[in-house]
Amino acid sequence: MGAGERTGGGAWTRRGEWLEVTPGKIITGAEDTQATIDKWLLETVGMPEKLHLRLRREGGIQWKGDRLRLALFPDREAGLEPIWEELEVLYEDDFCLVAHKPAGLAVHPDGSGTGVTLDHLVAAHYITSGENVAVRHIHRLDKDTTGPVMYAKNEFAQLVLDENMREKSISRHYAAIVEGIVPPALKVIDAPIGRDRHHAARRRVSPGGQSAVTRIIEREALHGGSLVHVQLETGRTHQIRVHLSHMGHPLYGDELYGGPVWASSAAGRHALHGEALSFRHPWSGEQLEVSDPWPEDMLQLRELLSEAP
Repeated sequence: MGAGERTGGGAWTRRGEWLEVTPGKIITGAEDTQATIDKWLLETVGMPEKLHLRLRREGGIQWKGDRLRLALFPDREAGLEPIWEELEVLYEDDFCLVAHKPAGLAVHPDGSGTGVTLDHLVAAHYITSGENVAVRHIHRLDKDTTGPVMYAKNEFAQLVLDENMREKSISRHYAAIVEGIVPPALKVIDAPIGRDRHHAARRRVSPGGQSAVTRIIEREALHGGSLVHVQLETGRTHQIRVHLSHMGHPLYGDELYGGPVWASSAAGRHALHGEALSFRHPWSGEQLEVSDPWPEDMLQLRELLSEAP
């Protein structure tokens, strides 16, 4: 079932490891209560079938009076060591967390066993909040891109949000400051992206690459550059950076793709920020938008380029 077809499970109450809801007459008035509950969970809530079957098998679906109880919040190990550093939480409830990722911080460990990542900070946040939750990021940002990163706080949320990412129903909006004046005619960049055979870290537009689509939804001409607001339809590595550079408009500070230098370039920072994340709540189905204010360095760059030469 697609994310657009389900209406969601509505309001909920968490009681320890259990979620409690009151679906109402749709179930209380049914002749076959269990079959109606199963249909409601699968079709209205959008519960993945494998999770539904496991909950049924393990006694994780209970009907008491007019209340449905689901074992959606079992204790889980974080999966990595917590590191207590400042974490800016943009949104959080029982199902998901959206955290701001600053520049210079990777989302997840690279396997080397060294370095602090956003995942480590989220692990510490969960422990501080008294929750035993596995750290599950739903998407990633480049190390030097700032913006919101979403985490699922239980298996149900992870399965639903992962599927929503595949269906492209989670919308990610970015602001980029680029070299040159981006023409009004440039609205969609639809160009496959693959690895660059000559540079291990680079990606390039390549006929044999993976499909990649970037939409430019707003633009503002500056002195010596442009501010563009873009929306991703796909999530390829370095997608915005590769696409805009390919069109002759590399990001300020993006040395890897030929961008002009700016004050934060010394730290390897390119002028790209995730402004907002729009998604349907995995349980309730409510449409949510989480905004992330611009970081100070990009505000300064925009002001600098807005001034007359």
